[in-house]
Amino acid sequence: MERYQRLMIGNGLLVILVAMLGGFMLMFNLIGGIEIWPGKIVPLPMYGTADGWVRAHTGGAMNGLLVVVIGLALPKLDLSSRLQAWTAWGFIYIAWSFTFFYWIGNAAGNRALTLGDSQLGHSDWLSVVGFLPGVPSVFLVLFLLWVAARGTLGGGAKP
Repeated sequence: MERYQRLMIGNGLLVILVAMLGGFMLMFNLIGGIEIWPGKIVPLPMYGTADGWVRAHTGGAMNGLLVVVIGLALPKLDLSSRLQAWTAWGFIYIAWSFTFFYWIGNAAGNRALTLGDSQLGHSDWLSVVGFLPGVPSVFLVLFLLWVAARGTLGGGAKP
């Protein structure tokens, strides 16, 4: 269990680190570059929108925190060793796939929310690359949160 905790906490912190880099991207996007001296901004070409960088920054931080919290709570969850492994690796996958989705989705024509064209824009190869890894995570996060809650509340999550 300690191994899973360390993996979850380490990966959660790395996801938060990437989210903080997203905060820099947000700042650079908002001011149009890097300020090297007060009032002197060097233009920095970058992709995406400010809204997309807000999502990458805040969403990534929240996903990283989720992994850290579940990792810290792991000893309190009444889970079999198999469910512990699923929980640990599942939440790590979820956090990284969503992080990947935020960064790629900010460059995709339709924010990588669909495989095809939508009201958000046209589909492109980035739409597919950003969308597909996140699809399992949408369902996996609900399942694993249910497993963790049930294990905490004594609902017999140990099969």
